[in-house]
This record gives sequence, C-alpha cells and structure tokens, in this order.
Amino acid sequence: MPEVAIAGIGQTGVGEHWDVSLRELGFRAMDAAMQDAGGIRPSALFVGNMLAPSLSRQAHLGALLADFAGLTGIESILVEAAGASGAAALRQGYLAVRSGMVDSALVVGVEKFTDTIGPGAEAALATASDSDHEALHGLTPTAQAALIMQRYLFEYGVPQGGLAGFAQLAHANGAGNPNAMYQKAIKPEAYLETDMVCDPVNLFDIAPLADGAAAVLLARLEDLPAEHPYPPVVISGSGQASDTLALHDREDPLAFSALKMAAGKAFQQAGLTTEAVDFLEYHDAYSVFAALSLEASGFAAPGKGWELARAGELSLDGWLPCATLGGLKARGNPGGATGVYQAVEAALQLRELAGRNQVKGARVGMIQSLGGPAATAVCHILARPGN
Repeated sequence: MPEVAIAGIGQTGVGEHWDVSLRELGFRAMDAAMQDAGGIRPSALFVGNMLAPSLSRQAHLGALLADFAGLTGIESILVEAAGASGAAALRQGYLAVRSGMVDSALVVGVEKFTDTIGPGAEAALATASDSDHEALHGLTPTAQAALIMQRYLFEYGVPQGGLAGFAQLAHANGAGNPNAMYQKAIKPEAYLETDMVCDPVNLFDIAPLADGAAAVLLARLEDLPAEHPYPPVVISGSGQASDTLALHDREDPLAFSALKMAAGKAFQQAGLTTEAVDFLEYHDAYSVFAALSLEASGFAAPGKGWELARAGELSLDGWLPCATLGGLKARGNPGGATGVYQAVEAALQLRELAGRNQVKGARVGMIQSLGGPAATAVCHILARPGN
C-alpha cells in the first residue's frame, strides 16, 4: 500500500473568534493547507467537529465547507467522536488515501464554542457522556475528570500539587506558540494558589475551551511534486479503539484501555516501540488525562506518569518532549478540531519549523486524541520517511 504524506498544513489562532463564522473559520485553515500543499485540489473532504449542531445550530458541515471553499462536487463527510472528532477525521482521510479510493484528502477540524455561552454550552458538552446514566444526573465532563483525578491521587499516593508539572510544561511551551490562546509561562506556586473548580481539579488542571480550525492535506508520498518546499512527513501508524461510554461500567477507570489498544495498533503498524518516539502530543484536556495517557501508551508505569512531568522529563529538552506547542492546556482546546491541530503541530516539528519550540533531531512523533475519558481513543505516528 502507498505511504500517506502530509502535503499541506494550515491553522488559525486559537481563542475567542466572536466576529468569525464557523464556515469562515474552517475555510481559513483549509485554504492555508491547500496553499501550503502547492495548490493540490483534494478529491475528498473529511470534517472533524464535535458540537456544531448544538452550539452553532449547523449540521451537514461536509457540504457546507466544501461549498464555501469552492470544492463543490467532491466527496465530503462529517466525522464526530466527541473530543477525538478531529483525530477520527484524520484517520478516515488517511484510510481513504491509503486504500487508493481517493487520490488526496483534505482533513479539517473546526469548532466554535463562542456561538453559545452559559448553561447551553455546558449542556452541549455533557452530550459526550452517557446521557441516561451520567449527564441526566448532572455529571459534567469536569466533574467526571474530578472523580478520576481523586481516584488517581488516592490509589497512587500522589502528593498535593503532584500534577502541577503538566500545567507548568504546557504554559512554558505555549509561550513559544504564536497560535496559542495562552502565551505566558506560569510560576510553580501559581498552581497551588489558583481557584478550585471541582475538587481536586483546579483552574490549571483544565484546558480552556476555545474556537479554532486546523487542516491537513493528505496525498500519496509518491505523488508529491519534486519541488515540494518542505521535508516530507508521513503517517506511518494509525490506530483507533473504544471503551464503555459510561465511566462506571469500566473495570478500572484509571486504565484508559482504549488508548492502550489504539497506541498498540499504531506502534504495530509503524513497526516501532515507545523508544523510537521523539515527542508526544497527548490529550491534556485535564491534567490527570495527561498522566493516564502516558501510562496507557507505555511511556510510564501505572501511577508514575505524573512523576515524569514533575522531574522535567517531558520538557522540550527532556527524555520525552510533550505538548511541545502548549498542548490543549495552553494552546486551547477547540473540541473537535484538537486532533487536527496536533497533526499540524507534529508536522511543524518534523519539518523543523517549530521555532523556539523545536525538538532537536525530531524524526518520529505520536499524537493522541480522546473522546471523553478515553471512551474513544485515536493515535497516529508521524515520521520523516525511512523511520
């Protein structure tokens, strides 16, 4: 089968885009990716979005964005998997190109949280959980994360402030990302002094919800023009898995079993192990998700993920650089677009265009995206050809 390459990338800044519509936001990223790819016209469009029907009163985004981008006539479809929507759309685009059914695919993730404010937005977010057994009884995503974090702290004897390293890392790296929502490092004591949101989750344990769009144009490596201006980046491994939607139905809520399976599939396909990964973009919607992601995908033993952040092992010059451009915590969490932002950021690292945040010698990166607390997990391994 052909190798699938990222021919073009595009993104908007992450933040509050009050004066930009959903379609305009998506188009900006799409247009940037197509121009970056040298004008390649995609034969299919895959859109990742989580909440547009609820927040923006707009469904049918495949047709909407294809039309607005002047791509009428091509195959276009919306992919929804909660916070993993963008990553799931990327996987569908990858599979389509690799199968030979389409020559090139444009993948765009877009979300507009500012289209709805107040209780309506919170209610929309809760639709990613089990409606009958969780959301109906008032369990919000943050309350769900708080339950997981409390269990994690108790089971593994994590000291107060033990997870602070994840927020400090993200904000330190976000300071070097011009597209990040927060571009300022935080002091260690800031984590302990900030407001509690849902005990034990504080303000720095939560990635801010924001507007944003990111896009990648996928094509067969052999079809890239010889004069392509950037070093090629290929998707060498891809995996997706699911777990029970309701947290209480799991044998171990700290296992993130779907992520373990998805990462395992990606590693197997790429023929690589954790030792080959030069950097990791995990899904740090909450600090505890970052710790559990490191453990589920084999980078840390159970209960030890938080120690890597605390010891500085995840910094840009550490053993495993993570959240290299700020992660969800500092770049911002644009819902269904998050997985595509990770792909764009990983491509920048592998093209050696990450500026002051460049991971030296980066040739292999893993990106991970979660729907809820890993009810859906999607992993991709991106690499320079030959790795």
